[in-house]
Amino acid sequence: MSKILIIDDELAICESMKETLEFEQYEVQYATDPKVGLKIAQESDFDLIISDVKMPGMDGIELVHALRENGVNATICMMSAHGNIETAVKALQEGAFDFLEKPFALDRLFVMVRNALERKALIADNQQLKTDNRDLKRKVSLKNQMIGQSKPIQEVREMIDRVAPTDASVLILGENGTGKEVVARLIHEQSQRNKAPMIEVNCAAIPAELIESELFGHEKGSFTSAIKQRAGKFEQANGGTLFLDEIGDMSLSAQAKVLRALQEREITRIGSDKAIKVDVRIIAATNKNLQKEIEEKNFREDLYHRLNVIPIHVPSLDDRKDDIPLLVNYFVQQISGEQGIAEKTFDNDAIEALKERHWTGNIRELRNMVERLIILAGNPVRRADVQKYA
Repeated sequence: MSKILIIDDELAICESMKETLEFEQYEVQYATDPKVGLKIAQESDFDLIISDVKMPGMDGIELVHALRENGVNATICMMSAHGNIETAVKALQEGAFDFLEKPFALDRLFVMVRNALERKALIADNQQLKTDNRDLKRKVSLKNQMIGQSKPIQEVREMIDRVAPTDASVLILGENGTGKEVVARLIHEQSQRNKAPMIEVNCAAIPAELIESELFGHEKGSFTSAIKQRAGKFEQANGGTLFLDEIGDMSLSAQAKVLRALQEREITRIGSDKAIKVDVRIIAATNKNLQKEIEEKNFREDLYHRLNVIPIHVPSLDDRKDDIPLLVNYFVQQISGEQGIAEKTFDNDAIEALKERHWTGNIRELRNMVERLIILAGNPVRRADVQKYA
């Protein structure tokens, strides 16, 4: 129920408005002294304050000042029997939402109250949206952090800093689970294209017969399931970055079209002969040895050289075990926040036990291990827990 405070030196006006607005299911209080009204407004949260302009001791314009100076965030509307254009403009300039001239019709009062409360709700929604957006950005930023201080990871950071501001194609190499996607996102975030999207394509997850449609789009009726026109990932990434993950699994026919798109800076949808200009930066990633794939005729050498302008090798976790304490601490905070459970500590022997392991799944495997220990182990987590739940 919305709360309304009426401030007017005429008791009859206050009581009449209170009765009228309560009939409309509003919770209403009033004060006949503006200083008392100011005190009430400070002590309780109101959605709307309706104040007279002409009052002894403190007029309505002064009251608006005092309300704002004391942190009262309610929407304020003014009313006066001495209403004129100058008074109305002055009230609005001082922060009032609307102005009601006495005597007023009930429908005019109801419209003012409804509009004022809707404005209050809209402001609250916008503030919540801003908060949600800040939280989302913070979470995305945390997700894209590269945790670690080891020499191999510092070298990757240096490469990102140097290549990100350019438009050069980047080929990210490394085992599964090492964080190749994080590297791609950091490059995009630090680039001149960060206002446009980074569109991701997992080439290993899309069937060979659909990869070309996914990348280049298609026209309605171009094949059996093409029930409507569809823009491909190249078009969606226009002005931004296209991240081709697991590019070593892309079919040779799709590779040929990707090469043409990079050379000509244009694509053609399936079922169309119209060329569409595109401006994208390509970042590709793979866990395969592409030179070996070239020898085995599984990957085009000309596409490899087009992509491999700037190679970045992401080290395995086994090559950066000194980062394990920092990674564990990061994952503990992240997972505990996601799961809504208390954080746990890992004693020194537990950390040493984690360092002694061979991490075939790299960072991804370590995160899974930390999550398992947070849920199943005691506090602090000990070496025996690591050995038990490995």
